Amino acid sequence: MDTIDVIIPVYKPDHKFLTLIERLERQNVPVNRIIVINTEQKYFDRLFYGTSFLKEYHNIIVKHISKREFDHGKTRNRGVKESDADCFLMMTQDAVPADEHMVEELLGKLHQDGVAVAYARQLAAEDSSEEEKIARAFNYPAESAVKTKADLERLGIKTFFCSNVCAAYNRRIFDELGGFVRRTIFNEDMLYAAKAVEAGYGIAYAAEAEVYHSHSYSCAEQFHRNFDLGVSQAEHPEVFAAYPAESEGLRLVRETVRHLWESGMKRRIPYAIVQSGCRYMGYLFGKHYRRLPAKLVVAMSANKAYWR
Repeated sequence: MDTIDVIIPVYKPDHKFLTLIERLERQNVPVNRIIVINTEQKYFDRLFYGTSFLKEYHNIIVKHISKREFDHGKTRNRGVKESDADCFLMMTQDAVPADEHMVEELLGKLHQDGVAVAYARQLAAEDSSEEEKIARAFNYPAESAVKTKADLERLGIKTFFCSNVCAAYNRRIFDELGGFVRRTIFNEDMLYAAKAVEAGYGIAYAAEAEVYHSHSYSCAEQFHRNFDLGVSQAEHPEVFAAYPAESEGLRLVRETVRHLWESGMKRRIPYAIVQSGCRYMGYLFGKHYRRLPAKLVVAMSANKAYWR
């Protein structure tokens, strides 16, 4: 059986991170090591001071970096270098496995011939907003699939869709393709997926592998997050220029309005439209960030350290 390590970039961890670790340790396919790349040691120590956390979990390795050192691609590459397993699982600190079969289901898809990466289904928490639940269901349906170059005409940008919230990678293929982009503000997972597809490999969506992961972003937070999304697309036209993402955004808006109307939640529609407008405006400004003053770019970005 292939060995698998889990790599988790961490910043200001909270108790959800502890739940993640506990559920990883209960997986029916054993995790070899859990490699934590933590940004700013003081926040990590604050959570675990006076506890026996690292003694209880002997397979956890913690590496500390400064905020200036963090980058979505480079930091994850650093975590991979700490691993000697056949496969590795990228996760974020706020993703929680829904059951003990998550790793097993991901590995099952990863073992299919020619699959470079397999990503999990993300479920919204029960207390999430209706809009968030709709968005999760839109991006993470109940049916599994493997996407390849043959799907580009039919799926467009969705062919490259892949999320490092929870995604398992074939290490041999990862090394062959040169890993994640070393410097990126966002989208390191999709950029890698695009590279894998262009090289003839498949991207597997494992709907049976489930994690709870959702957010309650304000309109301002949606703007900042989508600004960075637009920046990443502007900086990588080799991937995104040929397959615009705007049509997918419009589909999500239509689906959200339709669902709210049919569910008797008509009063939520104006807010959903405003929220969608904030996302789109952030994305649009991000795509054209080179035309904006440097100070304004930093103010609009969620990842201000990227611009130093």
